[in-house]
Amino acid sequence: MIRLLAVDMDGTCLDGRSRMTDRTLSALRRAASAGITVVPATGRNLGCIPHRLAAGVIDGPALSYRGRDDDAKNNQGLFRYVISSNGAVVTDLREKKPVFRAMIPRDEAISLLGACRGIRLGNAAHICHRYLLEGRPLAMAGRFIYGKDAAGIHCVRNIQEAVEKSGYEVEELQFYFFSEKAKEEFRSVMSCYPELSAAYTGIYVEVYSKHASKGKALAALGGYLGIAREETACIGDGENDLSMFDAAGVRIAMGNAVPALKERADHVTASNARGGAAEAIEKILDQQ
Repeated sequence: MIRLLAVDMDGTCLDGRSRMTDRTLSALRRAASAGITVVPATGRNLGCIPHRLAAGVIDGPALSYRGRDDDAKNNQGLFRYVISSNGAVVTDLREKKPVFRAMIPRDEAISLLGACRGIRLGNAAHICHRYLLEGRPLAMAGRFIYGKDAAGIHCVRNIQEAVEKSGYEVEELQFYFFSEKAKEEFRSVMSCYPELSAAYTGIYVEVYSKHASKGKALAALGGYLGIAREETACIGDGENDLSMFDAAGVRIAMGNAVPALKERADHVTASNARGGAAEAIEKILDQQ
């Protein structure tokens, strides 16, 4: 019997054009109606959660509904908890409070940003559920990519100065590579920060506390809710979803998932282009 379901967003619940289909949203609603605690688990910050999910269920200062009226009506009670910024934060939306936090200390974030100043990088940060992007070109690209999900994006002139002035710890830092040389130079700098973890893609890297991961966040939420690992399921596609497999009794990889995820999965569903997340959720419900 599954009581807790953690679902990745990009590459899992969202297709290649960052859209959530009616079928996927319907499957999530059915799971919630069946009494399963549905938890979006995303590398995004809370302010950039997919807009179709935000409809009618999120009530907080960092978020607003930007979607369809029927979503607002039908999503009532869909979810209460969100794992964001690759597990740096678990938020209870109803109580407007964190359930789990594993942040980058502000001084360490400032140090890393300063050490990277001589490298050709695009800089970004997640702070207080907002997505800060340095410079208008990067902010415009972010809004183009996220579309209606971009309400949490804020353009700043200098990320390091923004972090210094904020007074807050940092959920996550992101660095976009303008060249392969920049990527290698960044790797060299990161070797001096053993308290931080880095997840690389071809064009950017996500940096967060070594104490943060989707898996640690999911385990903490399960403990908070009194739900056992055997009663927990997760669905994902990327390397940053691998840690969730340590916290879940039922582990599902998307058809488009990285090989390491497929190797450890209990089940491999269809790709995100073919509604794989919805298919997996429907199977879970059939077996309840």
